[in-house]
Amino acid sequence: MSATYDVIGEPGTVPVCSRAGCDAPASWRVNWRNPRIHAEDRVKIWVACDDHRGFLADYLQSRAFPVRVTGIAEDVERLDDRAV
Repeated sequence: MSATYDVIGEPGTVPVCSRAGCDAPASWRVNWRNPRIHAEDRVKIWVACDDHRGFLADYLQSRAFPVRVTGIAEDVERLDDRAV
């Protein structure tokens, strides 16, 4: 199983940051999963602009979710409990 959805949509489109109220273009993937309900091969994705990358990752990490931030085009196949 790969990521929950493909963040790169139609050619020429740019995904928008997942932070509530932000409409900036996203250039980062915040890959995460909830280990209490998702297997290691289930990767959920939020996309982030430069300003909100840290905020979104910190929000998930504060809940003890495995998180890995990557470039917008880099796919993550799985997140184990030690992901950072």
